[in-house]
Amino acid sequence: MAFSRQLFRRMGHATLAVTFAGLALTGCTTNSQGDTGSATNQRAELNASADATLSKLYQSSSQAQGLVSRAKGVLIFPSVISASFIVGGQYGKGVLRQGGKTVAYYSTATGSLGFQAGAQSRATVLLFMTDQALANFKKSDGWTVGADATVAIAKIGANGSIDTNTAQQPIVGFVLNNAGLMAGISIDGTKITRDTSL
Repeated sequence: MAFSRQLFRRMGHATLAVTFAGLALTGCTTNSQGDTGSATNQRAELNASADATLSKLYQSSSQAQGLVSRAKGVLIFPSVISASFIVGGQYGKGVLRQGGKTVAYYSTATGSLGFQAGAQSRATVLLFMTDQALANFKKSDGWTVGADATVAIAKIGANGSIDTNTAQQPIVGFVLNNAGLMAGISIDGTKITRDTSL
C-alpha cells in the first residue's frame, strides 16, 4: 500500500513536470498578445522547423532522404524539450506528413522517474514504412511507443549508411540533437496524441 502511494506520488510529479515543460514551450512560441501566438503562426513555425529537422537528418545520413521518400507517413517533432525537476519530463509538438504535405499535428509527452541533468532539446523523426503501421497510428487515441508499436531506432554506419535490417522495419525512428544523430537512444514510453488545437 505504501509502495502504491509512493508510485502514485511520483507519477503525479512526472505529470507536473511534463505540464510545466509544455507551458515553457508554449511561452517560447507566444511572443505577444497579438496574432504571433495564433494557431496559424504556430503551424507555420512548426512546419518551418520540421523542414529544418529533415534537412539536418539528410546531412547526417546519406540514405535518410531515400527512406523518408518511401515512407507512407513521416512524423516530425522538431523540438522535444527535456526538463529536470524532482523527476524528468519531455514535451513537444510535431507534424504528420503524407506525400510531403502536412495532414495533422501531434503532441508528445513522456514522464520519467529518472534524474536528468538540466534542460535539453532534441528532435525526433518517425517513419511509417507500411500502410498498416500508419493506419494503426492514425486511428489510435493516444499512441505509445513500445506499447502500441515498436519503433526501430536507426543504426547509422560511419559513412552515414542506415543498417539494412533497421530500414526494413514497419516504423523507423531517428533522434537528433545539435551535434547530429544520437546513438543508443530509447524512446519507449513516449506517448503521442493528436493536437486538435492547431
